Amino acid sequence: MTPNPKHDADFPWWLVILATTAAWLFYEVWASDVYSQAMATLSKGIWLTVVVTLVAYGMACALGLALAMAGLSRFVVLRQLARFYIEVIRGVPIIVLLLYVAFVVSPAFVYAFNWVTGPLGFDPLKTRDFPLLWRAVIALTMAYSAFLAEIFRAGLQAVDKGQIEAAQALGLNGWQRFRHIVFPQAFRMILPPLGNDFVAMVKDSSLVSVLGVSDITQLGKVTAAGNFRYFETYNVVALLYLTMTITLSLVLRRIETRLKARSER
Repeated sequence: MTPNPKHDADFPWWLVILATTAAWLFYEVWASDVYSQAMATLSKGIWLTVVVTLVAYGMACALGLALAMAGLSRFVVLRQLARFYIEVIRGVPIIVLLLYVAFVVSPAFVYAFNWVTGPLGFDPLKTRDFPLLWRAVIALTMAYSAFLAEIFRAGLQAVDKGQIEAAQALGLNGWQRFRHIVFPQAFRMILPPLGNDFVAMVKDSSLVSVLGVSDITQLGKVTAAGNFRYFETYNVVALLYLTMTITLSLVLRRIETRLKARSER
């Protein structure tokens, strides 16, 4: 049989190299006291990283879909408000937005809350009562919702208008058309970019360390500052993030392949 050069070129050698490197690092974690101590400390931040990613991404998807639908609305005010929000948020770096939400928006919210509830006899809320973790989650939600809104908008507009007209002819109302016709088709088309942004959210969740939230990155900084073993500590930090992102990427590719095969039947 003649070898297929294209098939040989598509063999995931990058994955072999990455898996070999990861296996070596995991061996070091098992064999080296420095690596094992770093892993024991940093693993405490995995759960927080996962929670921040899932909560912020879920909220960003919901807000992004709402913005996309507002941007396609027949009401000009909704369209303009959605476009204003998307362009402003996309134009601000995520770390700047994170600091702005944490130290400007949150105190302003606390002040407004106290101003409204003060006459009602409620105890005044202090700024420190607003957890830094939730300030970070809100900032990531706002940042990613603007990008996800454009993804949802592109997917919704890509659905064939003939199918929507056919659904109207069958007597389906707007919600039924969206639920049964528009969104399922749009979702299959936008799944790859949604997956890419989900992986990016895992990485960008490390920005919460700027606020001192004890995620993997923050624990890595504290550990390295304490033991002065920066090489070993940040190797473990990189290993944990790579393990999560590569695993997610492979799972998402598998899901995309299955959905594509199902749609071709």
